[in-house]
Amino acid sequence: MRPAGLSAYIAVTAAYWAFMLSDGALRMLVLLHFHGLGFSPVQLAYLFLLYEVAGIVTNLSAGWIAARFGLTRTLYAGLGLQVLALVALAALDPAWSLWGSVAYVMAVQGASGVAKDLAKMSSKSAVKLLAPAGQGGLFAWVAVLTGSKNAVKGAGFLMGALLLGGVGFTGSVLGMALVLAVILAAVAIWMPEGLPKGRKGATFSEVFSKDVNVNWLSFARVFLFGARDVWFVVGIPIYFYAVLSDGTEAGNRAAFFAIGSFMAVWTILYGVVQAWAPRLLGARRRSEGDLVAAARHWVAALVVVPALLAVLVWAAGAPAPWLTGVIIVGLLVFGAIFAVNSSLHSYLILAFTSGERVTMDVGFYYMANAAGRLLGTLLSGLSYQLGGLPACLGTAAALLLVSRYGAGQLGQRRADPHEPV
Repeated sequence: MRPAGLSAYIAVTAAYWAFMLSDGALRMLVLLHFHGLGFSPVQLAYLFLLYEVAGIVTNLSAGWIAARFGLTRTLYAGLGLQVLALVALAALDPAWSLWGSVAYVMAVQGASGVAKDLAKMSSKSAVKLLAPAGQGGLFAWVAVLTGSKNAVKGAGFLMGALLLGGVGFTGSVLGMALVLAVILAAVAIWMPEGLPKGRKGATFSEVFSKDVNVNWLSFARVFLFGARDVWFVVGIPIYFYAVLSDGTEAGNRAAFFAIGSFMAVWTILYGVVQAWAPRLLGARRRSEGDLVAAARHWVAALVVVPALLAVLVWAAGAPAPWLTGVIIVGLLVFGAIFAVNSSLHSYLILAFTSGERVTMDVGFYYMANAAGRLLGTLLSGLSYQLGGLPACLGTAAALLLVSRYGAGQLGQRRADPHEPV
């Protein structure tokens, strides 16, 4: 990699870290703040729906926008829009009606969803263009970016919970907006050369891939992330809140801290395993076909974890300290196996695409990712309201079976000697 390319990669990664720290904190702030105001699990899920819908639309178009106008512009647009979304949330008036508040927060979260996926698509596409050539180089670089991003987002979960208990909702979002605005200005000033400026001839129709591997991988991604978010978004936070909070102000703050800590630790460990996945899988010694086969095996292993937890929680009935401990351990195991699956997917989408189509295919793939998050968010509130945590976990297992089917359709792409793998 040229020094300029390395500098560009570092700048993109730093900007992405800053964004994901604010994104994790904002999710925890919104979830816990509005749960404290009495929102039901389904109403809490509504708050995040437009965030995920916006991700679908944004990713479908962002690949074309980046190809047309350049990756740096889409990265700056994502950071700037997140600043505006944070400022807008501070204007929320407690005197508004319940559904007025829901509609307003949904709209602001939708803008935040657009921001997140502009930043994500820009960062992930940059890896394909800036990563060093050589055996395992692409997998290593994408694993570092993705793993570190999730560790930072996990720290954001904890930061959001601590800010909510310390300075309140309004002060928290305004403080994050200020810090992110400063980081945006710094990145814009010091961003080195190294990323493409865009090409005028890019057409929107190019977004839709004709590569069957890209399409099947995107299909598998929908259900993989749906299986994570079906318990992650609403089910587990509300379950733990019910178990840990005694209804007092001090008890609520303690519950916020405990929930934020678990979500942070889970996401940080998930990120660490993602970054470690190339070594775990021996990627430098394995062909692309071997890694495609690994994607099938690892998702099959993941099905077992939520299925066993669902049966255990259902059989136990009432919550108990030992059960909470088992759930925590089980979800950490889920996170480790999920991280390997996610890392494999993040590598394969870049391996399947070409340098000319990278923003298009990555945008399409992350549209599928957002669709999975939307599916999981919808099912999280609905399944928890209908059947509690066992229903959330059982639904996760069913979604993973569908993801395994999609992974089973992947085949080895014909190698292109001009592309790094």
